Amino acid sequence: MSYEPPTPPQELPADVVDTLNDYSPELLRHVARYTEELAEYHEREARLAENEGNNQIKEQPEDRPDDVPSKATITVKEINDNRYYYWQWRDGEKIRSKYKGPVGPEN
Repeated sequence: MSYEPPTPPQELPADVVDTLNDYSPELLRHVARYTEELAEYHEREARLAENEGNNQIKEQPEDRPDDVPSKATITVKEINDNRYYYWQWRDGEKIRSKYKGPVGPEN
């Protein structure tokens, strides 16, 4: 680990960099977790919006539970350095999720 402060990405606005530089290590870790989850949410939203516009019929997995709608997609979420599959779908303005299982070592 370097003793020099990290160089922020050029895409990051200066006011955000200045704000983050004033945060404690603990608060920065909270921000990091939140931004990772927020990025996943935005990516999921984009995928769901793309799938809503796609009228192609796709093969449905046979192991889809009865309480998971047919429009649900499978996503991977990392929690505590472990990866898990989740069913996800849009329910009005909300994104719903249901645990499917761990990602196997072959994936």
